[in-house]
Amino acid sequence: MTGPRAAGHPSHGEELLSGPRGEEPLSGPRGEEPLLGPRGEEPLLGPRGEELLSGPRGEELLSGPRGEELLSGPRGEELLTGPRGEELLSGPRGEELLSGPRGGEPLPGPRGEEPLVGREAELERVDGFLAGLARPGGGGSLMLLGDPGVGKSALLAAAVCRAEAAGLRVLEAAGVQYRAQASYGALQQLLTSVPGIRSRTARTPALAGALGFVRGAAPGSDAVADAVVALAAELSRDRPTLLVLDDAQWLDRASAVVLGLVARRLAGTGTGLVCAARPGEESFFDHSGLAAHELGPLGEAAAGELLGRRFPALAGRVRRRLTAAAEGNPLALLELPAALSEPQRTASQALPAHLPLTERLQWTFAARIGTLPPGTRHLLLVAALEGSGNLLVVRRAVAGRSALEQLAPAERARLVRVDDTTGRLAFRHPLIRSAVVELSTSDQRRNVHRALADAWHGVPEQRAWHLAQAAVEPDEQIAALLEDAAETSAHRGDGPNAVAALVRAAELSPAGSGHARRLAKAAYVGANLTGSVRDVPRLLDDARQAAPDAESPAVAVAAALHLLNSYGDLDTAHRLLFGAIALQPEPYDLSDGTLLEALSTWFMVCVHAGRGELWADFDAALAKCVSVPDTLRLMRTTFGDPARARPADWARLDAAVRALPGTPDPVRIVRIATAGAYADRLGAIEEPLLLTARGGAGGENIFPAIQASFLWGSHAWFTGQWRQLRQVARQGLRWCEELDYPLRSWTGKFVLACTAAVCGDFATAHGYADQMDQWAGSRRGHAVRCYAAHARTLIALSQGDFEAAYRHVCTISPPGTFAPFAGHAMWAILDLAEAAVRTGRRAEAVAHVRAARDAGLDSVSPRLNMVLLASAALASGSGAAAADGFDRALAVEGAGRWPFDHARIRLHYGERLRRGRAPVPAREQLAAAAETFRRLGARPWAERADAELRACGTPVRARNLPTLTPQQREIAGLAAAGLTNKQIAERLFLSPRTVSTHLYQAFPKLGVTSRAALRDALEGLDSP
Repeated sequence: MTGPRAAGHPSHGEELLSGPRGEEPLSGPRGEEPLLGPRGEEPLLGPRGEELLSGPRGEELLSGPRGEELLSGPRGEELLTGPRGEELLSGPRGEELLSGPRGGEPLPGPRGEEPLVGREAELERVDGFLAGLARPGGGGSLMLLGDPGVGKSALLAAAVCRAEAAGLRVLEAAGVQYRAQASYGALQQLLTSVPGIRSRTARTPALAGALGFVRGAAPGSDAVADAVVALAAELSRDRPTLLVLDDAQWLDRASAVVLGLVARRLAGTGTGLVCAARPGEESFFDHSGLAAHELGPLGEAAAGELLGRRFPALAGRVRRRLTAAAEGNPLALLELPAALSEPQRTASQALPAHLPLTERLQWTFAARIGTLPPGTRHLLLVAALEGSGNLLVVRRAVAGRSALEQLAPAERARLVRVDDTTGRLAFRHPLIRSAVVELSTSDQRRNVHRALADAWHGVPEQRAWHLAQAAVEPDEQIAALLEDAAETSAHRGDGPNAVAALVRAAELSPAGSGHARRLAKAAYVGANLTGSVRDVPRLLDDARQAAPDAESPAVAVAAALHLLNSYGDLDTAHRLLFGAIALQPEPYDLSDGTLLEALSTWFMVCVHAGRGELWADFDAALAKCVSVPDTLRLMRTTFGDPARARPADWARLDAAVRALPGTPDPVRIVRIATAGAYADRLGAIEEPLLLTARGGAGGENIFPAIQASFLWGSHAWFTGQWRQLRQVARQGLRWCEELDYPLRSWTGKFVLACTAAVCGDFATAHGYADQMDQWAGSRRGHAVRCYAAHARTLIALSQGDFEAAYRHVCTISPPGTFAPFAGHAMWAILDLAEAAVRTGRRAEAVAHVRAARDAGLDSVSPRLNMVLLASAALASGSGAAAADGFDRALAVEGAGRWPFDHARIRLHYGERLRRGRAPVPAREQLAAAAETFRRLGARPWAERADAELRACGTPVRARNLPTLTPQQREIAGLAAAGLTNKQIAERLFLSPRTVSTHLYQAFPKLGVTSRAALRDALEGLDSP
């Protein structure tokens, strides 16, 4: 089997040594031997004197400027045949579409197209192989193995480009599936693909006989192989030669045998052979023993980069789904988005369970399926729709029609594999599963779903799904089963599955309130779990059209969530929820999940508003509720107004925290963590929080992942895990931006503003604070205003502007009081005490400590106890009392777990000791504080401690190294790694202009003038 010109017909610009009946060649217009058509016809001349050749089906072949063929396609479009017979198709907007030799694998990179992505190691190996050909004794073979679509042809094309750039002579051929076989067709293609080589081939007796240039008996394979090697060695004496074979598994038998021998005989000839093939395919080409490189799938980062380059406008969740489905296959990454509609690409329309395939993907992944026996194809369809690979279920579903033994042809074709240990069946690529489904009819799929529903009889959730897929008319019984399945999925944290089940349940509901209720429920479950806020208006409109008079809590919750995240309208959201709940019969039974979600959403509204009148309505409604879950009561007492929580409330919180490990429900994890945030309980549930945060990376349960990211960020702020904090919080902010969730972004921006402020990155901290103030102002969102005030307090303290710090911190709560519903005040106790004392308001600091102790906050957590002891010592007028207070604060069990607060206390203690003329103990405290501040990157605070040390008479070793803020350090590191400003901005959730500004400031500090010098400069910065 050979390529497009391998059946004995030379390409344009080549020599035709004999006519189709053996006649002598005629002289061409410039003395060269003319090209005759496949039936000996004279070439036609085009308008510019170019040759026009009619092709094998009568189509017109136009010789291009370099002798390449321009083929008129089935719709009159121009098809340009490239150097290996691949078609270059002019697209609908005139762009050039490059396909592989069979319309399969794309060939990016070699001639001006985008470079290969994620193939650096492979290209390095190719470069090394090519370099070896020019050395004395050079020569050899390299085999590239890889699955369909993985990019073998693209890598070969890159190898050709590199070889030609290095001055090598390149000869190419490709095997082609389903072509009529011609003996030695591929060998003829290889040895006649370059003008001038053909005449040398014809002068070699063994090759002339094998390729039909002369009549007579064909020589044996060994003789032909020796002749090819001798010709290659002769060619390489002029310059090294590279032989390139694509799709070696489809070479015709005679060529495959000879070229397999040639591959083993090239050592010392200065000739190299690079060939590509699919592993496991039946082939006449024997590559055993050859140096081989298996081309695997792209890594996650490279796959994301390739998808982002070609389809930058894809919605994030769609990008994640396609990346997962492609499993690093470059062809799939480039083709899957093309099969989607524009609404599907932008996530305004849900993706189907089985992704559609383009014709190229169908050809690539489905070609082998059509050749299987009917029983095998039926088994594959059952396995594809079953989904889990459970062979016991598959066996029950196919009983009486197929047997598992009929899987053997699919296993031999490398379509599936069966794990003998687990008894699970797995498709070798997800798109094989999609191809199996796409090749089936709707009737076949419904029949299989019915069989699977029977096979899953004892598992209600699975049974409901398969019954739903088999149904064609409304069926309330199936709809109810599916709604129950959605509840199970939601409790398990599988938001997308829950939403899909509810939408399908609504479709199967008879017209009326059930249809509307399930759509509204899908809207709020989607917003609460998956972050599908954009889908809410569409689902609500559908619900209202189905039942215009139905104003259910589900509708109110979904509408409120949309309002909060589109306009941030706290008061309207409050009225919606208050009105919907008031319409329900009393007492309000919160065992109804929809009603519980309404109360939980209302709680969030009240927290952000922070106003007593809204809380009064909420508390009145909560008092009328029965079956109130512990999470809602805990959040109301320990987070809604923690300064007024009672010891019993903290005890219930501790019990809930102890019971949390192992809980699969991300919503419960987030709600218990919220209840414990102000009370320093997050350390005890750090692992569940991080697991929930990481879950968003897979595109599932993104809303809990956002909340978990920022909750963990607040814990990391206090525990000094600031580098990880920046990574986790910025990921949460990316999700907020991607899903239009501004309401939840403020907590993430708050913790980033805090770390930026104390590290001296005041511009970034001010930027976050300005955003928070701007949002909170018109919406009367007191909680967000407190976030901004606290960030500005830390900026002012870090700059030594204590009057401004006092003014800002009093915005959170006046000194001497803990304002109702201002839980944030528990995080600002030490800040208020320091600002008050530094501005001569010692009495206000004393009053604030007294108010905190009256509220019992010193018993809430060891950290709060440490902070209150230190604040009291700071406010004390007595040196002895202050020293005792600081000693007791530093002696709190586990005080070092909160390094920044701990170092601040040491700093205050050292300052007090120095002013009390006790330089020796002062130096001990100040040196420890300075070291901690430096380790954290809190530059202004480290400089303050160093200044105090110098005042004690301690020489502080000058640090001549440049001082970068943590933000500048991180940006410079990414720039040194080769990222562009735009890529850095996307990763760090900044604007490209901000990135440019940071680099502009970092370059002179590091003494460099270009990005190329950054790596060495940063290594010098890190070295001791």
